[in-house]
Amino acid sequence: MRRSRLCLFGEERSLMSSHYPFEFDPKLPFIQQASDWIADVFYEQLPEAGFEVRDEQIYMAFQLERAYAEKQTIFAEAGVGTGKTLAYLLYAISYARYTRKPAIIACADESLIEQLVKPEGDIAKLARYLEFTIDARLGKSPDQYICLNKLDDARSAFDEDTEAFDEIFRGLPSFVHKPETMQSFHPYGNRKDYPSLNDGQWAKLGWDVFQDCLVCDRRHRCGQTLSREHYRKSADLIICSHDFYMEHVWTYEARKREGQLPLLPEHSSVVFDEGHLLETAAQKALTYKLNHAVFESIITRLLQDEIRESLALAVEEAIVQSDHLFALIARNSKTVPASSRKEVMWSPELIREVNRLQDVLASIEEELVFESGLFTIDDYQLKIVEEHIEMIQFALSLFKREEKPISWASEDKDGLTLVIMPRWVKEVLKEQVFAKKMPIVFSSATLSVGGAFDYIKESMGIEQALSFSVPSPYEYEEQMQVLMPRESEADLSWAEKMKAAANLLEQKGGRTLFLFPSMEELERFREEATGMGLTTTYRFLFEGSAEISHLIAEFQNDETSVLCAVTLWEGLDIPGPSLSQVIMWSLPFPPNDPVFEARRGDAANPFADVDMPYMLLRLRQGLGRLIRARDDRGSVVIFGQELNDAVVRQQVLGVLPDGVQVEDVVV
Repeated sequence: MRRSRLCLFGEERSLMSSHYPFEFDPKLPFIQQASDWIADVFYEQLPEAGFEVRDEQIYMAFQLERAYAEKQTIFAEAGVGTGKTLAYLLYAISYARYTRKPAIIACADESLIEQLVKPEGDIAKLARYLEFTIDARLGKSPDQYICLNKLDDARSAFDEDTEAFDEIFRGLPSFVHKPETMQSFHPYGNRKDYPSLNDGQWAKLGWDVFQDCLVCDRRHRCGQTLSREHYRKSADLIICSHDFYMEHVWTYEARKREGQLPLLPEHSSVVFDEGHLLETAAQKALTYKLNHAVFESIITRLLQDEIRESLALAVEEAIVQSDHLFALIARNSKTVPASSRKEVMWSPELIREVNRLQDVLASIEEELVFESGLFTIDDYQLKIVEEHIEMIQFALSLFKREEKPISWASEDKDGLTLVIMPRWVKEVLKEQVFAKKMPIVFSSATLSVGGAFDYIKESMGIEQALSFSVPSPYEYEEQMQVLMPRESEADLSWAEKMKAAANLLEQKGGRTLFLFPSMEELERFREEATGMGLTTTYRFLFEGSAEISHLIAEFQNDETSVLCAVTLWEGLDIPGPSLSQVIMWSLPFPPNDPVFEARRGDAANPFADVDMPYMLLRLRQGLGRLIRARDDRGSVVIFGQELNDAVVRQQVLGVLPDGVQVEDVVV
């Protein structure tokens, strides 16, 4: 990347009329010209605007040049405070304008999206410093929007939440209720618009995977649908979550078959921010979810028309068999500690019942071939039923393979759901993501383990990739203090940890982020903190009690408050005294649920190959929550009974920033 002066941003009008933020010469390679401009931005434009440019940013931009020039995947491991976001945004925007396709910036979760697009976020900073307009639009996951049908059901339930739901209903735009012409995009129904709703309340009215949008007569007035039409037209950036991007990948072919547009438009490049979490999102997206109530509601559509008796009997038999199978699964499932997943104890009897359901569904498929020729069933309804049966048949057929799928059960208000995940997630990623000839950037402070990127490459089926690491510019030995119990005292009781937490909170006057490995541990802490009176001494904010970005803003603005979270080990960016202490309640080892048990089963040394790398990556992310600016100061407290193991303790010490002093926790 060469440093040269190309233009002044005072010439904005002439620049924008040429489409690029620099004077483009079609006779020269585009990436060379973009790199020259980006060098100019870092060496002159941003410093002139009063922005502190770091050597690490310039180095990262130099590395990204090759990835964009050669359309390769690159692991960009850049420590906290390196300003990595600005570097990848400059390339993503430039390349989007060159190809006339937007770039996708996929974040680990919705809270990270909000931090990227907030008024003081990096996109707004870039537009302000460089004085040009950036077309960045949000592509939020469907479960972040109200389902109008579920809202109606929730209002008619007449429970303690009815009044709140009625107020939400009254606040909907008028066009939702009557066919008015919309003059412009009018966003509504976003989870962020209802910050006071807790997760339980939102679950009653937010979209979920079992909503049948294809046959919904309100889909063209739905906030989710309108948002999708809006973000598809972005010229520069579409910001979405990892989950949403993987849902796009997984549903791409099916949506095309159904005559629908893919969730995301054709794009020029992808940046996976906090890319070490992409595998989890892939596993979540590449699953099949089977639910008896949903199956019954879909297949009984066949009974609404004049159909042959043999088909009607097959439908009734399928409903009975499905009900029997799910009752059997419920009896043979057990709760997994620290996980929302239940382990299914598969037996020959269960497999026989799975095969029996498949046989019944096969007979329905045969009957539908005859029935379709009679034109007695509406084509649209028939297509939906056929697609659903095909999905169930494929999911259940995985149990007949020598390499069995990963499966588990979960339970909510809709009853028991059987979740089936193929083991070939790596193959899907390899074929449908990494085989595409386009720049793909993995950006995170924690992508390597022991200085190598083999763990993340192997887990996602990436055979070839560029990579680099740059350290954080912060003086951790001066800014951070780490406290841990002694090796002989690490196996603390819950009461001892609560006592230590009370002392630590008193020392900092609140100003603390608690990180928990699971909601189970968070809820127990919440109960006991309330019983001890801690929640009256300090203002506690608990994940799940309100919309997450609202909780983060409250924590940042109320300096002495305390935030307790499970999902904020990465991405949380709160400089200043509001976050002066991070307390890790337990070492973040993965749970013993079916997904990780499957990975352990494939590993030669499960603890060393699966548990430790996962824990160390998450631990490094947690450490990164504390120091977010050069004048930040504070402490990180690490609890965990495994710290009494000399090997584990040594590896934990090995990921601490160089020069940081480790002291004993006083219990």
